Amino acid sequence: MAKILYAGDSTVKFNKIDSYPQTGMSQALLLYLREGVKMRSFAQNGRSTKSFIAEGRLAAIEKEIEPGDVLLVQFGHNDAKKEDPSRYTCPETDFQENLLKFAAAARQHKAYVVFITPIARRLFDEKGVFLPGSHGAYPDAMKKAAARAKAPLIDLTSITEEYLAGVGELWSRPLFVWPKDNTHLKYEGAVVMAGFLCREMRKLGEPYRSLFIEEEEG
Repeated sequence: MAKILYAGDSTVKFNKIDSYPQTGMSQALLLYLREGVKMRSFAQNGRSTKSFIAEGRLAAIEKEIEPGDVLLVQFGHNDAKKEDPSRYTCPETDFQENLLKFAAAARQHKAYVVFITPIARRLFDEKGVFLPGSHGAYPDAMKKAAARAKAPLIDLTSITEEYLAGVGELWSRPLFVWPKDNTHLKYEGAVVMAGFLCREMRKLGEPYRSLFIEEEEG
């Protein structure tokens, strides 16, 4: 049976007790997989597309990915860090080129790739109004890369921005490692965000839908 390989940053990472209560989406995604479907998370804290590739993490994926597997690619939080040349990428140039490398790697091994825009940061103004757009040009840049690669894209940025605006400042607190920060998820938040991903993956149809539990089964 096909397996899922997940590339990303701290919002995706499979955490252990040393980073508790931080919980990545790859941990919660296990709750949504059908029996027998395996998932391997390669995500690490603080990685951008540039540093992920430079550290050999894409190469590590290529050693494990097999025909029919699904590679999920979710970046955008750290590519914007201009103060760090080892991570920064321009959204109109090398960010997109790096994403295309993930697509090429998957297809070289007869696997599938899905691009996922980054989840929203939990940002509200002093009146409790949600502030969208914390990832700047990167979600749109990923959409462009997906079009260039002819790969499916899940716009988690828009989905999670709408969700956070709806639940509000107070009720969104338990989802994140608040008040420490408004980026990293706790278990409850990872389950919610992975649920959005699962829903959108099912919408893509096959070969993705059969990897996930249907809503009426849960």
